[in-house]
This record gives sequence, structure tokens and C-alpha cells, in this order.
Amino acid sequence: MSNQIPGWFTETFQDEGTAFSLQVKNKLHEEQSPFQQIEIYETETFGNLMVLDGCVMLTQRDNFLYHEMMTHPAIFTHRTPLKVVIIGGGDCGTLCEVMKHPDIREAWQVEIDERVTRVSEQFFPELCTANNDPRANFFFGDGIKWLADAAPDSLDIIIVDSTDPVGPAEGLFAVDFYRDCWVALKEGGILVQQSESPLLHSGTIIKGVHKDMRTAGFSRVQTLPFPQPVYPTGWWSCTMAGKGKKLDVFREGDAREKPFVTQYYNVDIHRAALAVPEFMRRDLEID
Repeated sequence: MSNQIPGWFTETFQDEGTAFSLQVKNKLHEEQSPFQQIEIYETETFGNLMVLDGCVMLTQRDNFLYHEMMTHPAIFTHRTPLKVVIIGGGDCGTLCEVMKHPDIREAWQVEIDERVTRVSEQFFPELCTANNDPRANFFFGDGIKWLADAAPDSLDIIIVDSTDPVGPAEGLFAVDFYRDCWVALKEGGILVQQSESPLLHSGTIIKGVHKDMRTAGFSRVQTLPFPQPVYPTGWWSCTMAGKGKKLDVFREGDAREKPFVTQYYNVDIHRAALAVPEFMRRDLEID
């Protein structure tokens, strides 16, 4: 829910009794796509801001936190990742991070709303620098159906870069979808799902994600918290599921010698993100 105060964009989280605001200079763009309302603002201190249906999606200043943590931990945890699929991720920031890995041979971005990608190319060009990479492929359509139709044992990593689990994204937080992911992944494959705020959703959404992923067949599940200032509470998470793959061991040498620049992710950040706070251990029933 958004509430406009002159000079400010405010997103209100009514159920939690909180809100987040950014001071804006002006509105750069607004349109109604076939799926959602897309707005772009120029802010005073966070660069351009994307808003979908009144909800903050990303800013130029802090999106690297989310995009790096949604990609590099999973890629460096997989033994030999070659083919990656992103479900959602229309702003292309996750694809950009995936394409930094020279060993990735093929990546697909499966996004239901092509307009999000086209608007991002205009207002967030730094996130779209890999869009013309010959290894990058785009499919604009239903990600749930795309995964259901994927060949068994054909993918190494699936990244679910979705909005909150309501409306069109609700089906991405479901046992049936996770089961399709399990079938499509090769042995040793990894699924990673954005999993909301640990402070608000540890005992609800995140606990449900763990349960559903295990029900779908994944033997290992691991949530990694990370900061994200523009999302509710300023603290976010992703949850990885492994198809017969341990998730608390990663290719530390490769991560330390990565041939590309990051702003947040490094070996120590990865190792630290594997630590789970006590309240989450209780909520998630981790021994």
C-alpha cells in the first residue's frame, strides 16, 4: 500500500504497523502493463526507484545487496553450474550477476511482464548490461508453466526472483512448484527463493518455505539473511534448497578469487550468512 506525501514516496505495511519512505524529486514514468502498475521515481538519495502496484521493488543505491545474495551464494555452492534459470527478475539485476560467472554456459530469464524489463532497460541500464550476452535468453510468460514443461534433470540452478507471495506470485511459494523445480534440477542442483523478512516472517512464510521444499523432495534447506534497506524491516532473506547437495559448504577458493567485482558479496559475507539467529532456529526447528 502506498501513500503519497508531497515530496515523498511512502509504502505502508498496514498489517505490521510500519512504513518506509523515500524523498523524491519527480516521477519519471508511469504505465499500466497487462499485469501491474509500473512507476519510476527519481529520489533525492537512492537514485531511481521502481514501484510495482504501489510496492517498492528496487532502487539504484541498494539493489546490489539483493541481487548479489540471490545469485552468488547459490552459484558458488554448486559444484559445476552451467545452466541457470531465473523465474521473475524482470529488472534484470539477477541476470546481470549470474552473467558475471564465466563458467555459466546458458541462462534464462522467465518473466511474466515484459514491460518491467523494457522499463528497466530505460531507467536502470546498469542492471541490463548483460541482456545482450550471447548466453542470456529471455522468455516472457508464465514461469510456473515454463518450469512444469522443463525437461527432467536439465538445470543446475533455479533462482526464484519473485514479488511477495500474493497474487500472481503466490503459486511460486507452493509445493507443486517446488516439486517441478526438483524434477527439472540435476542431481546436486540448487533452488534459491527470495523468502521475505526474517523478523516478520520467520515463523510463517519462511517456515512454510522450508516445509514445502522438503515435502517436494529437497533434502537440504538453508535460509540466508541479508540487509535490504528499502524492504520491510530493512532485513531480508533468500532460502536455498539442495537436491542431494550440502548447502553449508561452498567453493571458498573460487569465491575468494572471483574474476569480477561485487559490492557486498565475498567469502566472509557468504560464511556469515549461513549463521542463523536463535529465534529463527526455534521458528524453523533447527537442531
